[in-house]
Amino acid sequence: MERKSQIDLFGAVALTGFALLLAFNQVVIKVTNGGLQPVFFAGVRSAGAVICIWLWLRWRGIPLRFEPGTRLAGAIVGIVFAFEFLCLFVALDLTAVSRASVIFYSMPVWLALMAHFFMPDDKITPLKALGLGLAVAGVAWAILSRDDATGSIWGDLAALGAALGWAVTAIIAKASPLARVRPEIQLFWQVAVSAPILLVAAFFFGPFIRDLAPVHIAGLLFQIVVVVSAGFIFWLWLLSIYPASGVASFSFLSPVLSVALGWLLLGEEIGPNLIGALVLVAIGILLINRPVRSRRKFA
Repeated sequence: MERKSQIDLFGAVALTGFALLLAFNQVVIKVTNGGLQPVFFAGVRSAGAVICIWLWLRWRGIPLRFEPGTRLAGAIVGIVFAFEFLCLFVALDLTAVSRASVIFYSMPVWLALMAHFFMPDDKITPLKALGLGLAVAGVAWAILSRDDATGSIWGDLAALGAALGWAVTAIIAKASPLARVRPEIQLFWQVAVSAPILLVAAFFFGPFIRDLAPVHIAGLLFQIVVVVSAGFIFWLWLLSIYPASGVASFSFLSPVLSVALGWLLLGEEIGPNLIGALVLVAIGILLINRPVRSRRKFA
């Protein structure tokens, strides 16, 4: 499929569907944590994704080659990936999906801040600065208005750590030698390095198995096959076709949909404080991802 200069109908539907998948993913993690210890769950997910991505590479005839000069960056991005999902899975074990999602999907805020210092062509503009301010205010509002009945300060901080880890992963992928590596290989690095780290770390978080039931096994398989393997590769494919700014602009849908699904499927309470925080974060992300229009030059 040829590259597009803007998001068309197919792209809009596909990106909206992916945002819905990510939102539903939060609910799946929350439910599956009831049967599997969160860090062990994250480790098994990465290990299973290694097999799925390897099969995908074989099917597509893509050689699994680690080019010289990219291996250190690959190892580092895998370590950060492990930290990101350790934090996310623990956060969803300690706090409500709606709260964790508002904080976790503030990632574009931290990515924009990091890009300002590490990527010369991605500086903070006045419009981005306004978006950053609104989104940071929304995250602070979500944390400070915490209700002990629906979450904990440690869950909120873990979700924030996951958002920061996600942003660092994106920066490494863009500003390191990994930028010249195929997206599938980048993803393989992330899951292959993170799997053993998470499985070892799981020994410090209690028994691996909780109240295991078929629904938890289904959640694990859904995570491995649909989310990490097919879902992430599909998103990378969309990113290769459509402008990055247009793809990123759909990220504001995920926290909105996550809050809605948390209420609809898990019966989570949504108060005015959480809605206010969500609105600020969503508006901030929209402003951060708004494409900059080039000025016309007149003779």
